[in-house]
Amino acid sequence: MSQSDITSVLVEHRRFPPSAAFSKQAHIKSMAQYKKMYAESIKKPEVFFGRVAKELHWFKPWKKVLEWKEPFAKWFVGAKTNLSYNCLDRHANSARRNKIALIWEGEPVDEAHISHTRNISYDSLLRQTCQFANVLKSLGVKKGDRVMIYMPMIPEAAFAMLACARIGAVHSVIFGGFSAEAVKDRIQDCGASAVITADGGYRRGSVIELKKNVDAAVAQCPTIKNVIVVKRTGQPVHMESGRDHWWHELQQNASYECKAEPMDSEDPLFILYTSGSTGKPKGILHTTGGYMVGSYLTTKYVFDLKEDDTYWCTADIGWVTGHTYTLYGALLNGATSLIYEGAPNHPGPDRLWQIIDKFGVTIFYTAPTAIRAFIKWGEQHVLKHSLKSLRLLGTVGEPINPEAWMWYHTVIGKKRCPIVDTWWQTETGAAMLTPLPGVTPTKPGTATLPFFGVDIAVVNKEGKEVPPNVGGLLVIRKPWPSMLRGIYGDPERYKKQYWSEIKGFYFTGDGARRDKDGYFWVMGRIDDVVNVAGHRLGTMEVESALVGHIKVAEAAVVARPDDLRGQALVAFVTLKTGQTPGDALKDELRAHVGKEIGSLAKPDAADIRFTDSLPKTRSGKIMRRLLREIASGGEVKGDTTTLEDFSILAKLRTDED
Repeated sequence: MSQSDITSVLVEHRRFPPSAAFSKQAHIKSMAQYKKMYAESIKKPEVFFGRVAKELHWFKPWKKVLEWKEPFAKWFVGAKTNLSYNCLDRHANSARRNKIALIWEGEPVDEAHISHTRNISYDSLLRQTCQFANVLKSLGVKKGDRVMIYMPMIPEAAFAMLACARIGAVHSVIFGGFSAEAVKDRIQDCGASAVITADGGYRRGSVIELKKNVDAAVAQCPTIKNVIVVKRTGQPVHMESGRDHWWHELQQNASYECKAEPMDSEDPLFILYTSGSTGKPKGILHTTGGYMVGSYLTTKYVFDLKEDDTYWCTADIGWVTGHTYTLYGALLNGATSLIYEGAPNHPGPDRLWQIIDKFGVTIFYTAPTAIRAFIKWGEQHVLKHSLKSLRLLGTVGEPINPEAWMWYHTVIGKKRCPIVDTWWQTETGAAMLTPLPGVTPTKPGTATLPFFGVDIAVVNKEGKEVPPNVGGLLVIRKPWPSMLRGIYGDPERYKKQYWSEIKGFYFTGDGARRDKDGYFWVMGRIDDVVNVAGHRLGTMEVESALVGHIKVAEAAVVARPDDLRGQALVAFVTLKTGQTPGDALKDELRAHVGKEIGSLAKPDAADIRFTDSLPKTRSGKIMRRLLREIASGGEVKGDTTTLEDFSILAKLRTDED
């Protein structure tokens, strides 16, 4: 067996075709239509994407759709456009002028649990974006300057991103839960000249001191000339004379009109940092034209967006999902997008379902880790609400376990909403693998088929496709419009990280298999593949078996060195509320894994560890790298700036001792 082959042990036979009623109203109605469009997008990408791009506004047309000099792509070469113009002016100057663009729901911060709501029309969003764009210009921010955005999930965060795009400044959004150290590292890496922040943000009733973190970071960042502060919590904060400015004071005299800067298609749009296994975060660079086209097209077709939809992607704008699917993709399509400031379990575990009913949300897009949290809290919190407005569900982040998919389908979707299980990355900019809701028969646990223009394959180390149901390396073989254009300031790291593993292909870092129907099953990071008694197993499949047990809410499986087998599996298991850990349950779980996927994948009883929670990034991904280090008894190294709760690590280490 090749070193890149992975033994796949997960078997899934359930299938859910779209209903005839859904297919009839969908943008793409049949598999034949999908196959025809997909074939053209792969064989004639210039024709296909040239036609799509014409649905958007360009100040100047392109000379050439694609220029490819591996590993560097240019899309819509020579064209001039502006993302902010396409998100706002196109709609504000049309019949959508008074349509709600953003619904904002604040976290309840008083004892009566009454939250503040703002409805912002396309016309109002354009005016407020222009006003803030003029504020930035008045402070000397110009095209090409880098601007950090470190804010709560409030409308001003959207105004700031759209204003940067409007004047050609390159925004870099930092999730509002990150530390001062993470802010400092990112500012220093890109040489930003301004920070946009708030006095604080609310999270589960507590105040996160954003301005205090900015002060600590900026003390070590001489490139920062200006800090703009939104008054959100009203708490006292230090304001450095000459450097710090209140947002509301700067806005008072700013004009509501600001022409959009014509940007070259390949001008930088944003830098978004992802954590690396080393201490240095990677600044993923996306440019204007190709990202815009990819965001627009995927949002339209993956979510089957209609004029009267109320669309809710729960991702914070600090993550790429928040960039592409909370903000830009929705606005490019003229949709109504909901943004929520708070946590899913504050003031109670039914907060999200309350919001869905309050606003009549029709499309709901969230992460598998959130779904597993909902399962842990119990379905009684869901059943208090009707959710009858929902017509489509989506999932993004880690591969979803089949049992979590079934719970989502049954309890949230009431067995009537298609689920679009999407696979993509910060680097890809937009969805790469996804069902189309009016077309694709879904199977729990698979992101199904490639989106238009995505030439994706499962290969061995030599770059040859492996047979059906054999695990291998997931690669993309051709450029696509929304792809990253590099790692900011480090082209060599970009080449080495993404293009050196398998010659000529973009390596995703994930293992996968493709079944006989051509569906892709992503098996998790290749780093998470373990070698047990000569078999290379993807840990995601073992996790899925554990989560399939009636008492388990979530599981993470990693490897530790083992003298006899090479590596042994260690399972960190979180139980549903009300369940009791113990040796008898360990035996039950071992038997369950053996029954579901075979004795090969059974962890030893001593290697099943019960825990109240797992170490996760703030976007909800389980940090298996840290668990591997704990399981092996080693020191936790590398970048931990994206970790949500450091106390979890300390507790896991204590349990180990």
